[in-house]
Amino acid sequence: MMSSVPKMETKGFGVQKNKQVEKIRNRFSIKMSSILLEKGWLFFIVGFLLGRAVILSNVSPFAVAFIATIWFVDRKKTFHTMIAVLIGALSFSVIHSVFIALSMIVFIFLAALFKNRKSQQILVPLFVFLSTALSRIFLYSINSQLTSYEWMLLAVEGVLGTVLVLIFMQSIPLLSPKRYKPTLKNEEIVCMIILIASILTGMIGWEIYYGASLEQIFSRYFVLIFAFVGGAAIGSTVGVVAGLILSLANVANLYQMSLLAFSGLLGGLLKEGRKIGVGIGLLVGTFLIGIYGNTVDLIPSVIESGIAIVLFLITPASWFNKIARYIPGTEEYTNEQERYLQKVRNVTAKRVEQFSGVFDALAKSFETTDVYTIDDDEKKKETDYFLSQVTERTCQTCFMKDRCWQKEFDTTYTLMEDIKEDIADGLSPNHKVMREFENHCVKSKKVIGIMKEEITFFEANRKLKQQVLESKRLVADQLQGVSEVMGDFAKEILKERQNHEIQERQIIHGLEHIGIEPEKLDIFSLEKGSVDIELTASFYNYHGEGAKLIAPILSDILDEMIVVKQEEISPFPNGTSYFAFGSAREFVVSTGAANAAKGGGVVSGDSFTTIELGAGKYAMAISDGMGNGKRAREESVETLRLLQQILQTGIPEKVAIKSINSILSLRTTDEMFATLDLAVIDLHDAFVQFLKIGSTPSFIKRGDNVIKIEASNLPIGIIQEFDVDIVSEQLLSEDLLIMMSDGIFDGPTHVENTDLWMKRKLREMATDDPQEIADLLLEEVIRSKSGEIDDDMTVLVAKIQKNQPKWAAVPVYSDRAL
Repeated sequence: MMSSVPKMETKGFGVQKNKQVEKIRNRFSIKMSSILLEKGWLFFIVGFLLGRAVILSNVSPFAVAFIATIWFVDRKKTFHTMIAVLIGALSFSVIHSVFIALSMIVFIFLAALFKNRKSQQILVPLFVFLSTALSRIFLYSINSQLTSYEWMLLAVEGVLGTVLVLIFMQSIPLLSPKRYKPTLKNEEIVCMIILIASILTGMIGWEIYYGASLEQIFSRYFVLIFAFVGGAAIGSTVGVVAGLILSLANVANLYQMSLLAFSGLLGGLLKEGRKIGVGIGLLVGTFLIGIYGNTVDLIPSVIESGIAIVLFLITPASWFNKIARYIPGTEEYTNEQERYLQKVRNVTAKRVEQFSGVFDALAKSFETTDVYTIDDDEKKKETDYFLSQVTERTCQTCFMKDRCWQKEFDTTYTLMEDIKEDIADGLSPNHKVMREFENHCVKSKKVIGIMKEEITFFEANRKLKQQVLESKRLVADQLQGVSEVMGDFAKEILKERQNHEIQERQIIHGLEHIGIEPEKLDIFSLEKGSVDIELTASFYNYHGEGAKLIAPILSDILDEMIVVKQEEISPFPNGTSYFAFGSAREFVVSTGAANAAKGGGVVSGDSFTTIELGAGKYAMAISDGMGNGKRAREESVETLRLLQQILQTGIPEKVAIKSINSILSLRTTDEMFATLDLAVIDLHDAFVQFLKIGSTPSFIKRGDNVIKIEASNLPIGIIQEFDVDIVSEQLLSEDLLIMMSDGIFDGPTHVENTDLWMKRKLREMATDDPQEIADLLLEEVIRSKSGEIDDDMTVLVAKIQKNQPKWAAVPVYSDRAL
């Protein structure tokens, strides 16, 4: 019993130690990735090894092909890569380095000569062939006349270099941290393996102890990785390709191809045993293939496999996860990720729903009536309390108290109540009532004086109750708005991707009809006005097919205007490109603005903004800070900043404005007021709502007709509570919406009727360009005042137009019932 305690402590310590080791591995892998990828050392190392790579004793197509690929993919890294290649070639031999240098010089010359020509992906392989062939011809011709064998070697070297350029163009971009698609095709995997095997060729001749070769160690290490990640098929493929290329570099390694292929097959079959099972597969393959050799060759082979297994065992798990994300067939990992994401989504949605419920409960606890109202009983109680306060200061010491409040209670109460009502209404007491009260009360003047004093406290108490109720109502509205936003967000999180098989078949058929074969099609939503579709496809040369062909076809199939929301085009021929399509708005808004500071200064107290809100809404706002200069500018900017942040959360506009008013009125004791002129346009139906707080009228120009929009409210921050008047209008296509600050509207002081003057000026403008209208209106107001700018001036103009796509819908077939 006593001995079990230390064992338990030791076990816990071991688990903790394993976690620390794994954490250290992950930190090491992150740091190494940063150094190799972001700092560019990976390309330097690869260039050094490919500079050393030689096959068939005298053929070196790798270096120039690699330089050509770097020049095509990332030209900025070409010079550093050339230095690395030259260093690697010089470490192999001087003659080899001379050939590499000549080949790179010829290639750079040809590439620079034709850098402005199109179809670079066709010219670059040709340049590689010419650079390697011309360099070999020059070197061979120095010694003697070329033999037929040398002609054959330089032809083979040129063809291999041309092929390797095409292979490296598929594999080099995979080394970059930015990817254009989530998975790799089998051809890309093979290209990546060829690149790895080519790099390992540069290690030939490097041995450690007992004749163990570095290229064999790392080739078996990569076979273990791919067998563990991709299974038997990927593992054996890596083994065959790597063994074949290494055998070309060294004929003595020919039997290694069988060892690598068989080990990759066994390791993939035993991957259920995790790393140990894959390692056992390599050991079994090593011993089985080693039986056909002698003991001298078996010992180095076992050492090479052992070192490879050790490297494989200490490799961080995060490296395998990153590789498995791109390997097709790793369904277990994909399913695990999907389950994890589903779990996170459910947990997040549940928490959001809980918060939504909390805010809803808080909102209900603050709910009250819109105004402070009292019934008859409550009113009688208030009157009793008021009269008791008055009588306590007057009647308690009066010798006529018993007569007034016991024998003639009703008469006394009625008279004092009538007088109290008149005083509360701000009127003088009724003469008739006053005469009756003077005849009834011996201290009538003192009572009236005390009543006037007490009525002040009485009204202040009533206003305080009203303010408390209004504040509670505002808090309830704010909490309810937050609750609704969070509830909608929870529904969006839980919304499962719907199955749209019929539409998916129609879209695939339509794209194939025009020669576009989609690699992946995801339909997330087909709701009217909120279509969400993602597509990946390959293009040899992309010429805007997303907007010109795919979007119009989707518009015809879905009977709705569809546009490209996002696209990521691969820079490589036949590279996979990503597209995101969504619903276009029925209407679009173009805006123009013009402003001027008081006296022609730099700092204007006016501010304006345009905001893209969710759910297809577009907001325009002007705020005018009280006064001019820096302080007024701070007021208006702060008002619009709060407005934008609150509106973008989805809270209704009315609640948002009340919230801003509360913040501005409570956050400081200084006088800080600002007007707010807000217009929210629904881009689906062109319906606009105006919320004007202390602002000037706005105008809608529809042809020759000009409509005035106005509302009355005090500026924001003056009082803590007010009602927001909302004015709604239906806009039409080609309508012009003109919003302005008081510096514009009240600018022409010589005009008696500003409304008529403003309408006439807007009607006389021949242009319908928003920016030109804003500039012209500002100029007209300044001219009307002989060039004087007495106040900050701001004009904001918007033009509403029916959204017409640049590319019309493309009908691809008549049968919609596929």
